[in-house]
Amino acid sequence: MAGKEPTGEELLTPAEVAAMFRVNPKTVTRWARAGKISAIRTLGGHRRFRASEIRGLLVQETEHEEI
Repeated sequence: MAGKEPTGEELLTPAEVAAMFRVNPKTVTRWARAGKISAIRTLGGHRRFRASEIRGLLVQETEHEEI
């Protein structure tokens, strides 16, 4: 896992998010640029994503597929 935000929130890399949604990491980057998911920038400029937000979206996606 990527690490934790100063608030203690677990953070994920684009590759980890991509694996969860079974998409390419570049797709995750495009989602972040489009504002579909929020990203945190590290000091080095890399994107990180809040695990709680991503898991929530994954649950929504799973529920949507079941309908």
